[in-house]
Amino acid sequence: MTTLTRTDVARMVDHTLLKPEATVADVRALVAEAKDLGVLAVCVSPSMLPVRDTGDLVVAAVAGFPSGKHHSLIKGSEARLAVQHGAREVDMVIDVGAAVEGDFNAVLADIITVREAMGENAVLKVIIESAALLASADGERAVIECCRAAERAGANYVKTSTGFHPAGGASTEAVSLMARTVGGRLGVKASGGIRDADTARAMIEAGATRLGLSGTRSVLLGFAD
Repeated sequence: MTTLTRTDVARMVDHTLLKPEATVADVRALVAEAKDLGVLAVCVSPSMLPVRDTGDLVVAAVAGFPSGKHHSLIKGSEARLAVQHGAREVDMVIDVGAAVEGDFNAVLADIITVREAMGENAVLKVIIESAALLASADGERAVIECCRAAERAGANYVKTSTGFHPAGGASTEAVSLMARTVGGRLGVKASGGIRDADTARAMIEAGATRLGLSGTRSVLLGFAD
């Protein structure tokens, strides 16, 4: 196993601020910290766009967050508006209930609507709430089928979690299953509950190619320069 340096891990991180009470000043602080830490991206709520003075940072925003229960056309409009206001990546939440019911055609249609609305130039990450799906009757099959739907719809990444669902966030079980399913054709973003270097390392070893972190500094301090 290749030793991961702090720089290596930082270049996989979406430094994230999605708290409802976040202010413009909080976003400015997020950007300043992101630059200091050398991370790849910042991820914010769409109402905080455009984000100023980002330099080389990638800006990501969310759509249909956090419940996924928005109409697909609303998600698509939100994603399109985010891209128009400077987001280079969009993290959308699927209709988790549709996946739990086994209606994967509805999941596919939802993702396609967002992909078409936002265009092909921005990166699309699809949040499947893996903890909730793994706890459902179909369990692993639901995760697999949602990943397949994301790939068919033209997404670039599948992502474990919003970090807001009571079922929990990322797990190595989910990341491994998602990584096996997409087979390197899509990236895998682990997000939700990653608060230390050991957990981050485990997610990467399980197949994560991106990490969504809010406590980025404390995670990165656990890796050597």
